[in-house]
Amino acid sequence: VQVVESGGGLVHPGGSLRLSCAASGFTFSSVAMNWYRQAPGKEREWVAGIASDDDSAHYADSAKGRFTMSRDNDKNLMFLQMNLLKPEDTAVYYCTAVVSGYTYWGQGTQVTVPS
Repeated sequence: VQVVESGGGLVHPGGSLRLSCAASGFTFSSVAMNWYRQAPGKEREWVAGIASDDDSAHYADSAKGRFTMSRDNDKNLMFLQMNLLKPEDTAVYYCTAVVSGYTYWGQGTQVTVPS
């Protein structure tokens, strides 16, 4: 099982970024997928997720109205479209896959929104 994030970078406040997560080693369409983030000096927090049996994404309050999570089951890809970015969105963003009860994490991708 492997998940690999990409798409992070530096963006000014109000800007947008699209993160991607490439998955392999499991049946992507039948697995719950999530995005987490960890800001400097803070605990890791859940951002958004899609259950294996639910096509609807669910969001943390901090992401609602600004972030959109989607998945392409044909290409084993997951995305996080982030709009109206704020300095407080600065963090390392992680993609996770829950396979057979175990959560697999990617290496993370850095998102920086300077104040």
